[in-house]
Amino acid sequence: MKYRKLGRTGLDVSVICLGTMTWGSQNSEAEAHAQLDYALDQGVNFIDTAEMYPTTPGKIETRGRTESYIGSWVTKTDRSRFILASKVAGPSFNGPLRGGNNRLDRRNIEEAIDGSLKRLQTDYLDLYQVHWPDRTVPSFGNRGLHRVEDAHDVTPIEETLDVLADLVKAGKIRHFGVSNEAPWGVSEYLRLSREKGLPRLASIQNPYNLLNRLYEISLSEFSLREDISLLAYSPMAAGHLSGKYLGGIIPPGSRGAVAQNFSRYLTPSQPSASAHYVAIANAFDFDPAQFALAFVNDRPFVTSTIIGATSLEQLRADIGSIDITLPDEALAAIEAVHREYPDPCP
Repeated sequence: MKYRKLGRTGLDVSVICLGTMTWGSQNSEAEAHAQLDYALDQGVNFIDTAEMYPTTPGKIETRGRTESYIGSWVTKTDRSRFILASKVAGPSFNGPLRGGNNRLDRRNIEEAIDGSLKRLQTDYLDLYQVHWPDRTVPSFGNRGLHRVEDAHDVTPIEETLDVLADLVKAGKIRHFGVSNEAPWGVSEYLRLSREKGLPRLASIQNPYNLLNRLYEISLSEFSLREDISLLAYSPMAAGHLSGKYLGGIIPPGSRGAVAQNFSRYLTPSQPSASAHYVAIANAFDFDPAQFALAFVNDRPFVTSTIIGATSLEQLRADIGSIDITLPDEALAAIEAVHREYPDPCP
């Protein structure tokens, strides 16, 4: 395994991070524990979850189950061996949390962290992330912000940061990060930490893959100049870059079968772009999934690649991508496809 610094925290995290979004819907507790044991044995020391996991469409009652599965594993594992990250949900497009009106204010964040710590059966989180902003941002298929349409009770970033600072003081979290964030938000967190002497933003968890390289346009500069670690999620574009959905095939039990309303990667040009990338992988004798992951692993602004697997076989292959280096010829072929299909799945 390889390791990189998490922002300016001093923490060394594995380049492969174990994602957990399907545990509790597509994976049982025993399967979750098996994945955690295997990943830890392979040197993966970074685990990412969220209070709203698993993301099972239409099943609000499953929320929190993923953290509970991890928590029952934490009780029998040396806590010093791994770095644990979770997230607090802002205004949710998947249904309300904490009685509704789940904004990023003091009441919601304090209630969320206490709930996560209880489910995870730990006294602290190494990284606590804002799952998505309280304000309106361009994300999940939207390429830009055309007008400001914030809710009347939107929580200012300064208020959110004040609460996170108090959680650091209380020892409930060591560091904080953001997710699904945009350049303006990152700059505001940095500005406020400088001007008010508050904890510094450590990371940003945003999508990054061969079908969505928008992070490169502006946010990558924050990673390179300000040491804001990119924790790249959806590195295989919800499985499309593995090639398993080519030809319209939807394997039983796959994410495509379970979350059919997840339309982020169901764009008109996605199948063609995916087919081109899979063809490049095959031409260079790489497994397409490992090929897609190896591309993300190697980017200079990526600190950790968040993988998600529903079987140990997939997990072994995903972790194995750390040993793959793409040749210059393959990278040139990738750039040629990217010019033809620039970010078909924003």
